[in-house]
Amino acid sequence: MTKAHQEIIEFVAGGVTSADVASFKPSAKARKRVMGLIAKEKTTGLMPEEKRELDEYMQLEHLMRLAKARARQLLSRE
Repeated sequence: MTKAHQEIIEFVAGGVTSADVASFKPSAKARKRVMGLIAKEKTTGLMPEEKRELDEYMQLEHLMRLAKARARQLLSRE
């Protein structure tokens, strides 16, 4: 399990509101790691484990974008 997975699990497990979801941002450490992986992918390439980590992060990012969009819809109805 990646650090990004752990961050999202902790976030959700702590009990969240729609406003919390809408304002969620990964930690600076997670963002830095992903930016590093993307840069490495473009220059020297990634090891299979790094590629898997980046792919998992991208899936999580997509999931959170969908959750944020839904949270914003719910907030606009309040």
